[in-house]
Amino acid sequence: MSAPAPPRPPGRSLGSSLLDQVLAETVDPAYARAAEARRARAETAAASGSAPVPERGRRRGQALVAVTMVLAGLLAALTYSEASSGAEGREEIREALIADIDRESAVTDDLVTSLTDLQGEVTAARDEALAASSVGQQALARLAAAEAGAAASPVRGPGLLVTLGNPLPSADEDPVGGTGTDDPTAVVLDRDLQLLVNSLWAAGAEAISIDGQRLGPTTAIRQAGGAILVDFRPVSSPYEVLAVGDPDQLNNGFLRSPEATYLASLEISYGMVFTFGRADDLALAGASSTELREAGVVPEPTAAPGDPAPAPATDEDGD
Repeated sequence: MSAPAPPRPPGRSLGSSLLDQVLAETVDPAYARAAEARRARAETAAASGSAPVPERGRRRGQALVAVTMVLAGLLAALTYSEASSGAEGREEIREALIADIDRESAVTDDLVTSLTDLQGEVTAARDEALAASSVGQQALARLAAAEAGAAASPVRGPGLLVTLGNPLPSADEDPVGGTGTDDPTAVVLDRDLQLLVNSLWAAGAEAISIDGQRLGPTTAIRQAGGAILVDFRPVSSPYEVLAVGDPDQLNNGFLRSPEATYLASLEISYGMVFTFGRADDLALAGASSTELREAGVVPEPTAAPGDPAPAPATDEDGD
């Protein structure tokens, strides 16, 4: 009986052989030549009795790297410290500025309230003084007419209510994300309000206001970026325009004007808000930008021909 055959060594797969070949051939000949050159320099340095130069260079390089890393760490720490202190300082300055704004706003509100009260007292004293004589009453009537022309006095009465506004958001528009299908250029412009106001004046309006801002002879309606300013105060859509006057005259005159046709076309083409109708009671405040530019003394009344001259004053205590 023959002896059993010795066990065969485990065979190597084709993948293992290829891996061994790849690992064996990864050393580039250039690396081998560089290693041989280093060994030659080391043998030469050993034969001459001097320390290997590459070793000194390596140590010096390591020291420079360590010093560089330390300096970089110190610089980063210093930069972070400065940035942190700067952020804290900016936040403190911001809070201080907000506190100053709130304080000055409160002072301004108090001053406006005091000014309004003082103006009321001065107006009452003026009216009382002027009403004491016939000449003063005439001056008071002229003053009332001038204040009405300057839009300084409040007005109340019937008239026309016109609403002009940007298109309303559609159901497909996302008010949060800002996506929609509407035309972003379809908005009310300052010239649209100017045309509307001019048409109301031409139709016979006695007083006009836009979103509570009374229009006077020097009031400007201007565009500032995406906002509209009336007398340098911002107003927002929908714009509510009040016109005091004869309701029938205002309605008929405005309805026949080309400006009304133009605004109606904006409603049809762009979906803008445009409505108007009669109103029985409208209240318009006085304009807040009035300024006294001229004043004079009321002349004394002159005696008419044939009137008796006033008797001279006598000193009764001297008798």
